Amino acid sequence: QVQLVESGGGLVQAGGSLRLSCAASGSIFRINAMGWYRQAPGKQRELVADITRGGSTNDADSVKGRFTISRDNAKNAVFLQMNSLKPGDTAVYYCNAKVITTFNLYREYDYWGQGTQVTVSS
Repeated sequence: QVQLVESGGGLVQAGGSLRLSCAASGSIFRINAMGWYRQAPGKQRELVADITRGGSTNDADSVKGRFTISRDNAKNAVFLQMNSLKPGDTAVYYCNAKVITTFNLYREYDYWGQGTQVTVSS
């Protein structure tokens, strides 16, 4: 099994910053892409940003220029630096990892963290 543990959420005023962290552990052979998704009340989960193992990134238009995704392959970790936060960024943020596990080297599995709440007040 693989576990993803997120941290760093909280309450911040508009214009402020937060840094989310996610660490993966367990039966990991290799982690391919990692990413952050978010889900606001009454809305579908959406991609915020993702990053390949080689470091190529893809950001949602709504966060371009404000959020930066990065990762540490040695620590099986992914980070999301969120600056210039807006009330519209309020959501539960989920970490995602596409993992090759030690019990099946021929398949990539999707794993999710438990979510961390980010609330931006106006």
